[in-house]
Amino acid sequence: MHVSTILRTKGSNVFTISPDTTLADAAKTMVNDKCGSLVVVDAGQVVGIITERDILRACASEPRHLSEITVSKHMTRRMIVGAPGDDINEIMGLMTDERIRHLPVMDEEKLAGIISIGDVVKAQFGQLSIENHYLKHYIQS
Repeated sequence: MHVSTILRTKGSNVFTISPDTTLADAAKTMVNDKCGSLVVVDAGQVVGIITERDILRACASEPRHLSEITVSKHMTRRMIVGAPGDDINEIMGLMTDERIRHLPVMDEEKLAGIISIGDVVKAQFGQLSIENHYLKHYIQS
């Protein structure tokens, strides 16, 4: 199974934000859109990602209010990304090793979607359930 399989099921909608947006507005956007991360886009280019963890770290380390701090100050610039053709097992290992919960999917230079570790687990569970069903049917017949 590949990342493209997850994106076909989940869709390719990605919530994005500008690097000049405040962390307070980023947090509001995450709450309103029920998402745990926002891809940071500047002039049409992906420049980073901001997650719930990044905002929590800012709360713990910044003396200023979140409405005074921009996303660009706390976003992750060294993004780890996947591609539509990447194997799910490899992606699960990558996300686990890097301790990331959200993986932007890039198709060449274009943002093709985003998947979470939950999406990967759900896809693998579905695949294993189907295999289990067929193996039980094979054994019983």
